Amino acid sequence: MPSNRGTTTLRRRRRRGNAMTEYDRLPRELRAWVAGAIMPWRAGSVEVAYRKALKRTGSPDAAIRELDRIQRSMVAKDARKVWDGTHPFTQPASAQA
Repeated sequence: MPSNRGTTTLRRRRRRGNAMTEYDRLPRELRAWVAGAIMPWRAGSVEVAYRKALKRTGSPDAAIRELDRIQRSMVAKDARKVWDGTHPFTQPASAQA
């Protein structure tokens, strides 16, 4: 059965536990970010990344910006492999605007 992930080189993992319960346990600002995320983040993965960014920055807003940066980086890495550098995320930030 085909998946809804499309073509990607990013690592896939089998899900353990209840995804919706894990999502519901996330802080409100993090749930809002995940709802608009480009990638299908696991609740555990995004929470770990957020907590690290929050500890490093001391600011929830800065931690969310760090998640945006991480996500753009991961998509760009995948896009270079899948689309051979033709995806907008593979272009420098100044060219994306």
